[in-house]
Amino acid sequence: MIVELGHLSLILALMVSVATVLLSFEGARRGHVASLAWSPRLSIIQFVLVSASFAALTYAYVTSDFSVLNVALHSHTEKPLIYKISGVWGNHEGSLLFWALVLTLYAAAVSVFGGKLTPSFKARALGFQSLVTSGFLLFMITTSNPFLRIDPPALQGNGLNPLLQDPALAFHPPLLYLGYVGLAVVFSFSLAALVEGRVDKRWASNVRPWALLAWGLLTGGIALGSWWAYYELGWGGWWFWDPVENASFMPWLAGTALIHSVTVVEKREALKSWTVLLAILAFSLSLIGTFIVRSGVLTSVHAFAVDPERGVFILGFLAVVIGGSLTLFAMRANLLKPKGQFEIISREGSLVFNNLFLVTVLFTVFLGTLYPLFVDAILGEKLSVGAPYFEATFIPLFIPILFAMVLGPIMAWKKASLRATLYRLKYVAIASVVFVALVAWMTSTYEVLALLGLALGLWVLFGVLWSVADGMSLGRVSLASSYNRLRGFTLGRWGMFVAHLGIAITVLGIAVSATWSDETLANLRVGEGADVGAYHFRLDGLQPVAGPNYSAVRAFFSVSKIGDTSQEITVLMPEERTFWSPPTQTTEVAIYSMLKGDLYAVIGNETQGGRWSARLYFKPLITWIWFGGILMMLGALLSMFDRSARRSDGEDK
Repeated sequence: MIVELGHLSLILALMVSVATVLLSFEGARRGHVASLAWSPRLSIIQFVLVSASFAALTYAYVTSDFSVLNVALHSHTEKPLIYKISGVWGNHEGSLLFWALVLTLYAAAVSVFGGKLTPSFKARALGFQSLVTSGFLLFMITTSNPFLRIDPPALQGNGLNPLLQDPALAFHPPLLYLGYVGLAVVFSFSLAALVEGRVDKRWASNVRPWALLAWGLLTGGIALGSWWAYYELGWGGWWFWDPVENASFMPWLAGTALIHSVTVVEKREALKSWTVLLAILAFSLSLIGTFIVRSGVLTSVHAFAVDPERGVFILGFLAVVIGGSLTLFAMRANLLKPKGQFEIISREGSLVFNNLFLVTVLFTVFLGTLYPLFVDAILGEKLSVGAPYFEATFIPLFIPILFAMVLGPIMAWKKASLRATLYRLKYVAIASVVFVALVAWMTSTYEVLALLGLALGLWVLFGVLWSVADGMSLGRVSLASSYNRLRGFTLGRWGMFVAHLGIAITVLGIAVSATWSDETLANLRVGEGADVGAYHFRLDGLQPVAGPNYSAVRAFFSVSKIGDTSQEITVLMPEERTFWSPPTQTTEVAIYSMLKGDLYAVIGNETQGGRWSARLYFKPLITWIWFGGILMMLGALLSMFDRSARRSDGEDK
């Protein structure tokens, strides 16, 4: 009965969503006060109904109701409770229901917290949000119903993909979806602004928190997924340029350009059309990511659907949403006249420079991701675009972005001097060069790309520290005055510093771990060892282990410094697991994190002569990659709560 109520709630949610669309647009067009007042209420009702539907599906998973096809296909009685719950969104139908839940959550949040919005603008924005929600609900009800019954019920479920039975994967999709779908709010606000023909400081002030929230959560979701790939898949890497990884990375790039562009609109009322176009692009890429994952056009651990009919529906939905929004933009963009004027060499100019390169990077990733799919669809040929293409195109284009990231925040608005700006940063450049030279000399490493990556990370790091010191007038006034200036920094300014610091930390983690990692592949008997960099790994023994829904062989590696085997650093215990339902063999990595890097071990199969294959690594500073991601997310959230965003930190002259 609960399952049927969940299905009914989904149908009612679709009906309310369609009613919200009609009532919102008609009420805004006619200025009908009662209709405008009902628009937020209906959005909240949508959220309540979809929440009830989601709760019903969750109940079916928790109680192992195998009369529900979705539960029978993706759950099992012996799964731990956390994976029964995460199984709700670990499949095609459930993930779409979660999409709809987040869409309605954001619409309800706009209804409750959008008090500064005019009634007509709020109604139009909620109307566009409900239009997207209607498409997802219709898709679920017609092609991807999560509440289908089977008769007779299955005795046991097939179980969730063991690779997805991991704590990080329980939280990664929700965080990622909160970022993905959060871009829908900015999208809806932008279309509402196009209809009203008004994009100004007030609009940017309203859009900015939602854009920062979506970007911050998307950053956290990507970082968590990357961390999962590092410790779960057992290949020692953290990014593979997989199409599904790129599906989340492309909206992130567009969102990065968007949050910088919104700042220019807010400060100068310039770049209006460009900012609206970026908002449309960012959410469109989220929908394209949905198509990539759920259409069956590729095979991935993240990809759920394999039914071509579903792909056709999503493709048609994409055409309506993206094509319709771009058509509206083409018709109304001429009304968005810029007001603020600025020189190319200025803070605004640096943000434009940032945007152009980010969009160029985005295009190269888009091309590398979608081109093989187009060739396969048109010519029937299978092509693969791998890491060499992405690294060869991404790295050169990202270098100017990192360079300009330091210049922009210290430039004056409207007009600045490039020569004077570079002169002010001379100590940042000197410190970066000296530090890189010392590292090259101490490690005897002279690879250009490695040292360039290190230099750029240090350039951004020292640049952030210099910007803080310069904002405090450190050394130019008394310490008490510097402290008072520091206390006067707005949350928006702190958010920028923290986010840029996060990028610096991530770049340094990537450069150092990629250059100075050590790896050894070994076949070891118990008692034998292998050297990895400055460390010695010894296989001390193996032991069978029984898990809740798997059996495993656990290895014990004692790790010590080479030349000092008596001083044990840690014992690593990787496992090779065999899951029963579905029958799958996986590896469970063992990692010991230190300040200077990770010790990393993977145990493989037993080979001839009682030997066991093993992959052993030392990954210097690799955890900096994810620590930087946390800082970026924190910086976005700090900026989101800045109530003084319209001020220019004392530099709006």
